[in-house]
Amino acid sequence: MGTLTVNHVTKKYGTHTAVHDVSFSLSEGKCIALIGPNGAGKTTTLRILSGLLSPTEGAVTFDNIMNKVDFRKHIGYLPQYPVFYNWMTGREFLIYSGKLSFLSKKEAIEAADMMAKKVGIEEAKNKRISGYSGGMKQRLGLAQAMLHQPKVLILDEPVSSLDPIGRRDVLKLMEELKQSMTILFSTHILSDADAISDEMLLLHKGKLVESGTMKELRTKYQADIIELEFQDEFDSQHYGEEIRKLPSVTNVHIQQNCLSITGEEIYQLRKILLEKASGENWPLTGFSLNKAALEDMFMKVVGQ
Repeated sequence: MGTLTVNHVTKKYGTHTAVHDVSFSLSEGKCIALIGPNGAGKTTTLRILSGLLSPTEGAVTFDNIMNKVDFRKHIGYLPQYPVFYNWMTGREFLIYSGKLSFLSKKEAIEAADMMAKKVGIEEAKNKRISGYSGGMKQRLGLAQAMLHQPKVLILDEPVSSLDPIGRRDVLKLMEELKQSMTILFSTHILSDADAISDEMLLLHKGKLVESGTMKELRTKYQADIIELEFQDEFDSQHYGEEIRKLPSVTNVHIQQNCLSITGEEIYQLRKILLEKASGENWPLTGFSLNKAALEDMFMKVVGQ
């Protein structure tokens, strides 16, 4: 049974339907990515799950408790654009947030210091938030979302404003956190979703168009690709034309000095190409068989 279940949720704003008849269940102890193009309904969905919006139709169930019961104390939420009291220090803001999350003063102080260290702002926790960079504010927002040890952590674009080092640190932290809580996060960075997600939910035009574990989705949308890298562009064009003539090849995509090849009986095709490349001494600098990336699956689902 999932920790949190969405049952036929629809959200309308006048004549506009932002989310349409969406149903899914979050698996306990998993990291689930919510992906989709801009305007797909990701933020609206997360705001409904966090209790900040009420659905027009449908319901949200938390541990079999219907949404008429306030379960927000079990939810940690980081909006895409968190708002802070800039006159506070980071530590003061975390203590204040802890009290709002039903922690005692002592518990809030202990949690604030622990989370400041956990997200990497310990040295800046006694500085005013007005002096924080965008990345530091994002870390502070993540800390407040985790203060009360929620069962479900909901993050809207959690790494969008971080530099590469900060992004890596937060993704690593999310990997650790899923051992003790369920994480649902939205992102437009597909490589991040691919790297740390156990499951994926794909929204398109307000509808849930695909869902499942990463293994299930890779099997469903599998498209093995043989990639060849030549010494220069002339070689790739020349050998690309030769490869297209092979009966089992369905497509050859040439980009500069690289060839991406798809075909029937891909492993037999790989053997043929290896034999030809070796026997004819092709000027290769790389030869690999790659699985479909999350981006490839995404483009197939949305039909682009």
